[in-house]
Amino acid sequence: MPIAKVNGVEVEFEPGMTVLQVAERAGQEIPRFCYHERLSIAGNCRMCLVEVKPGPPKPQASCALPAAEGQEIFTDTPMVKKAREGVMEFLLINHPLDCPICDQGGECDLQDQSMAYGRDGSRYAENKRAVEEKNMGPTIKTFMTRCIQCTRCVRFITEVAGVPDIGMISRGEDAEITTYLEKSVASELSGNVNDLCPVGALTHRPWQYHYRPWELKKTETIDVMDALGSNIRADFRGSEVMRVLPRVNEGINEEWLSDKSRYVVDGLTARRLDRPWIRENGKLRAASWNEALDAVAARLKAASADRIGVIAGDLQDAESMKATLDLFRALGSRNTDCRQDGAALGYGPRESWLFNSGLEGIEKADAILIVGVNPRIEAPLLNARLRKSWIKGGVEIGVIGEQADLTFDYAYLGAGSKTLAKLPKSAMDFLTKAERPAIIVGSGALNGEGGAAV
Repeated sequence: MPIAKVNGVEVEFEPGMTVLQVAERAGQEIPRFCYHERLSIAGNCRMCLVEVKPGPPKPQASCALPAAEGQEIFTDTPMVKKAREGVMEFLLINHPLDCPICDQGGECDLQDQSMAYGRDGSRYAENKRAVEEKNMGPTIKTFMTRCIQCTRCVRFITEVAGVPDIGMISRGEDAEITTYLEKSVASELSGNVNDLCPVGALTHRPWQYHYRPWELKKTETIDVMDALGSNIRADFRGSEVMRVLPRVNEGINEEWLSDKSRYVVDGLTARRLDRPWIRENGKLRAASWNEALDAVAARLKAASADRIGVIAGDLQDAESMKATLDLFRALGSRNTDCRQDGAALGYGPRESWLFNSGLEGIEKADAILIVGVNPRIEAPLLNARLRKSWIKGGVEIGVIGEQADLTFDYAYLGAGSKTLAKLPKSAMDFLTKAERPAIIVGSGALNGEGGAAV
């Protein structure tokens, strides 16, 4: 492998790596705002400046500069220090002093890096510019005066979410990030742009002014809003869960999270059934928990075991279902099920219906057939991986079922189970010729009379 020197220390690196990646491999911290390892390189914040030899006698943006054999990289010379101070001063020229009221305060990259790499004062005395707020939908609250035009949000929405609703208009001091024609961001992954924003320009609208980061305690857990099991972190204050954020897991959700998983936490406190109800004479009335449990116990005692059954809901956790199963087995009932939608999913070998490749493995497939599922709605992070494979190339995708906008191109093969009975020749060809085919079957295909046949 090629070798470069970082502050005098030799470092081996893989061909194609950038100077920033090589420096970080050597343990050097490189400040950045626009660079993100999962997005394309923009190179427009200029915060990651380093000195490189051989090369021109000036600081260079390390995120966009390819590393080369024999290169010497310096990250802490007086030239680099002065250049970073100048860039930070430039970024703060128009940035408002909103830190006391900003939701990003306490976990803001701009705060941290201005302390670590900035000057202790500003030479700018003119009026700061102001930018009109934008309507980006119910999940994104905008304070565009704070924006430093890093374009992370633009690149995420365009590349990962596949919904190019955010872009930059104008030039120079007039440049601003906006949605086109005041259109809401129509993506199931829109909340991720709030996490990506390195300043307080985009924040979470549902949680605006609800908390300060240092007030929260954190618990690592697993999301149950879809079948993926995304890794999440629940932040809480006292007994109230205030927000849910994604954790990094390369095999499942990378570092993204769907809006449903992120904002469903509001249902713990607002618009929820918070007390039991008893039906008497055809009408419901509010009751205490003791009264409701006594009524349930009386009905269970009065009925024979073969007349008792329980169905687990879609959003139940494994612990609750295990406790319910133990209770009803103890009562002598074998009538337990979790298929409340009537799906014909049998109790055969698990390998016949599991997602055997894993979510990460789906990126290696060269032919994918999607049957009876809209992954963009039912599993947005799986859909993002499918889009990632499609962008990379080398994969053919076919769909049987709903003809929806999945953010990538696919061959539409048919609408229902009749298509499966006699697959079109084009579908047979791309499946049989593939070395690593994958078939994704959704619960929609397993419901109804034809479910077992599917």
